[in-house]
Amino acid sequence: MIRRLLIANRGEIALRVIRACRELGVETVAVYSDADRRAPHVVAADRAIALGAAPAASSYLSLPRLLDAARASGADAVHPGYGFLSEQAAFAAACEQAGLVFVGPPSQVIAQMGSKIGARALMQAAGVPVVPGETPEDQTDAGLRGAIDRVGLPALIKASAGGGGKGMRRVRRADEIAEAIAGARREAAAAFGDATLYVERLADRPRHVEVQVFADNHGHVMHLFERECSVQRRHQKIVEESPSPALTSALRDRMTAAAVQAARAAGYRNAGTIEFLVEGTGDAAQFYFLEMNTRLQVEHPVTEQVTGVDLVRAQLMVASGGRLPWIDHPVTQRGHAIEARVYAEDPSQGFVPQAGPLLLYREPRLPGVRIDAGVVEGNDVSVYYDPMIAKVIASGETRDAAIARLIAALRDFPILGIRTNIPFLLRILDHQRFRAGEVDTGFLDGEGAALADALDIDMPGFVRAALSAAGESQIPGDSRIPDESRIPNPESREAWDPWQRLQEWRG
Repeated sequence: MIRRLLIANRGEIALRVIRACRELGVETVAVYSDADRRAPHVVAADRAIALGAAPAASSYLSLPRLLDAARASGADAVHPGYGFLSEQAAFAAACEQAGLVFVGPPSQVIAQMGSKIGARALMQAAGVPVVPGETPEDQTDAGLRGAIDRVGLPALIKASAGGGGKGMRRVRRADEIAEAIAGARREAAAAFGDATLYVERLADRPRHVEVQVFADNHGHVMHLFERECSVQRRHQKIVEESPSPALTSALRDRMTAAAVQAARAAGYRNAGTIEFLVEGTGDAAQFYFLEMNTRLQVEHPVTEQVTGVDLVRAQLMVASGGRLPWIDHPVTQRGHAIEARVYAEDPSQGFVPQAGPLLLYREPRLPGVRIDAGVVEGNDVSVYYDPMIAKVIASGETRDAAIARLIAALRDFPILGIRTNIPFLLRILDHQRFRAGEVDTGFLDGEGAALADALDIDMPGFVRAALSAAGESQIPGDSRIPDESRIPNPESREAWDPWQRLQEWRG
């Protein structure tokens, strides 16, 4: 079994891994940047090592510093979490070469599935359906235009090394082709250092449904059902749920079988996700391989809630050489689970990211509700990292019950000091199309602006009363942000540190 694990990440995923390690008796080593010196994951770990300055390039993305931290701490394994270096084959290979167990797939699998072109070819050879498309050997403008002509309009230009919507352009008219090629190539080169592009047919109002897969070193490969991830903004998921309201039993069986087939073809190991586009409805719906995420997903709690399994615990057991823990006890779906991502951003101002101290942060405590977060009251939300501050996961016997619980939890989640997308999430959850389970990946493209317009961001009455009692009586009624004259200087811990405020009570 792994003895000491270095967690090459931060925030809520680092805390999630720490919790699993505690159950297994595995020591944990946190790493942190200057901005995260007092972060919850640093406090929770058995030991912590500084990486460097706040920018990710100087800390969480620095492969040499992470390896130095692993050596200095005596760690024998590394968990990459998600984001940062989690899907970088070079990081996995460096860990392997240093004699460290990488909690994830082999580096060669990450490299193979990280290439959109290579992954498509592998899936086609394995008989897994892929979106009709073409990867031209001629990567000139003329070569790509020819591929678009053969695939037909509407088309999607995508970066081979892409992800998160970067290096991706939709083309619906011939006069858009030149600009789309130039934009996709430029963005792909900047984001991934690889300007290789390919062309796919643009699916008409597809759903995004992914299947959780898991494999061990003993030849066992299995699925843990699907997650519906069609509510997206700029190709980033916002709300995820399981089971998918769009899948019939027959379609689910076909998709999960294809996902297991894909994982076997890749020689996969540990936790991964096969993402599909789904067109049509009912048993006759068609699905196509989109990509494979060679890591644990942000939305993994949804699967945990409907299956009753611990995916991170299983990751550690498989990485230690063990068998999949569910081989002898088939996993089933029970009830419904739904997750909303709470971001520090202002939907009414184009979703501009927010930064600053969390003057008030109180997580809801309700039956059937789970909160995965990486912050506590008084922490600073940094400009240097992803603005997600929490995930709210609600479970229920039915989809309607799970949605109702999620709405109740979000309404009972006061956050002051920064604006969040909670009002926007509530509008999504109350939308007629969402309630009917009839959303697709273009849902927020068409409805997002209206949902974000003129949001009611007045703070709950009980929060206003509490702040008023504390002497904060001049809080604007139309904002969650107190007057700047009362916002503590984030450089001064004394301004909001509760121990400083109550130091006369310390014995």
